[in-house]
Amino acid sequence: MAVESTQILVRNTYERSFDAGAVIFEEGDPGEVLFVIQSGEVELTRLGLMGRQAVARLGCGEFFGEMSVVVSEPRTARAVAITPCRLLELDGATLEAMCVERPEIAIRIIRRLTDRLIDSERRLSALGVDDLLRPVVRALVRNAAQGDGGFTIAGTLRSLARESGLTMLEAHRALHQLLDQKLVRLVDDVLTTPDVEKLSACLDAPA
Repeated sequence: MAVESTQILVRNTYERSFDAGAVIFEEGDPGEVLFVIQSGEVELTRLGLMGRQAVARLGCGEFFGEMSVVVSEPRTARAVAITPCRLLELDGATLEAMCVERPEIAIRIIRRLTDRLIDSERRLSALGVDDLLRPVVRALVRNAAQGDGGFTIAGTLRSLARESGLTMLEAHRALHQLLDQKLVRLVDDVLTTPDVEKLSACLDAPA
């Protein structure tokens, strides 16, 4: 590795220590760095309809927080140190430099993202449409506000997924089902519904 590259890594990476039980980041926090576990264990959890649930438990050599760095979006899970931990913190510029100079790092990240997508698709195939529609409809109704000629619904797909306790892929599928049924509409990138009561009726449909 070039001397200049090593200096970049030294400037932009540093090791951090966390005691057992310490929160490394919260769900919804901005994500500007990813972490590589040098020692200890970290648990990732996500808040859903059934409360906070474990997503993964990671150990030495594994990394987490990469999605927020890659797509520049808020954290989708809470990370907590299960045991005393030493973590290497990498910012986006450092990650990019490392991927260019060490392609195996980029390959590991691609594999990790692919595994996540496969897991999401497996979970999606195991769920029925009603399992997805009900939590999404509840979230849409809660965020509907009276406007001219109908109701506007504030939020993004990410916030809708978070409030529904679903993944973005699952929320996207449910939303398209509602669009196909014309229960909601997308007008100038704003989600609307002409009839909240009709939308709410999805909650009373037979399971």
